[in-house]
Amino acid sequence: MITDFLLPAALAFIMFSVGLSLKPADFRQVFTRSRGLVIGLIGQLMLVPIAALAVVTVMGLPPALAVGLLILAACPGGASSAFLTQLARGNTALSLTLTVISSLAALLTFPLLVELVFAHLGGDALSDGMRQLGNLPVGKLMASVLTVTTLPILLGMQVRRGARAFTERRERLIGRLATAFFVAIVLGTFLAHRQTILANLAAIGPATVVLNVVVMACSFALVAAFGSGRRDAIAVAMECGLQNAGLGIYVAIALLRQPELAVPSVVYALTMNIGALAVVLLSRLRGVRRAVLAG
Repeated sequence: MITDFLLPAALAFIMFSVGLSLKPADFRQVFTRSRGLVIGLIGQLMLVPIAALAVVTVMGLPPALAVGLLILAACPGGASSAFLTQLARGNTALSLTLTVISSLAALLTFPLLVELVFAHLGGDALSDGMRQLGNLPVGKLMASVLTVTTLPILLGMQVRRGARAFTERRERLIGRLATAFFVAIVLGTFLAHRQTILANLAAIGPATVVLNVVVMACSFALVAAFGSGRRDAIAVAMECGLQNAGLGIYVAIALLRQPELAVPSVVYALTMNIGALAVVLLSRLRGVRRAVLAG
C-alpha cells in the first residue's frame, strides 16, 4: 500500500504545491530562451551515461554493480527534481520541461543505452536479458509522468489562477506540508529497502555519491559557462543528478530478472536526495548571506 498508493499520492501533492508557484509565462520563457533546455537535455542524455561509465571504469566495480549503475544512468530524470529545484530557488519550469522531454526521449534512448551497456560490460549471460527490453513499460512510464507530475502541476496552476488570494495566503503552509511529504518519501524509500541499502552501502555507496556529485557539478558548470544564469544551472544540475531510480529497479527485477542489477538504483535513490538537499542548503545559505550583506 505504501509503495503503490501513499508514496505516489505524496509525490502528486508535492507537484501540486510546485504548480501553485508557476505561471504559463514561466514555460514560455523556457522555450524562448532555450539554451538551458538544450544543455539540460544534452546533460541528461549524454553527460550522465558518460559520467557513469567513467565512474565504473575508474572505481573498478564488479560487473553486476557496474551494469546496474549504467542502467540507472540510462534512466530519465526523476519526478522530484522540480520540487527540489523550487526549494533551491532554481528555474522550476525548466526542470519540469526537462523531466517530461527526457521521459519521452527515454522510450527510444533507454533501450539503446542499455544495449550499449550490455555490449560493453554485460557479457553473454546479461545480454540474454535484452530480449525483455521489448517489454519496457512505455505505458506505465508515461502514465506515471502524467498522473504524478503533469496533472498535479496543471491543477496547481489552475488553482493559482482561479483563487490567487486564497493560494497566496496558504502558500507557506502548503510548502511546509510538501516538504514534510518529501522527507516522508525519502524515509519511506530507505525503510522499504533498508536491508539492500545497508548490505551494499560499502560496495556501491561511494560510486553513487561520486556519480551524483560529478554529474551535478559538471552540469551546473556547463550551464553557467554558457551564460544561462544561476537558476537554470540549478535546474539542470537537479535534473541530471536525480534519476528515475524506480525505472532502474523495475527493469532490473521485472524485465531482466536479475535483482543484483537493481542494487545501484536502490542505493542511488537514497544518496541522490542527500546530494540534492546539499544543493538546496547551499543555495539557501547563499540567499541569506546576500540578504545580510544587502541589509
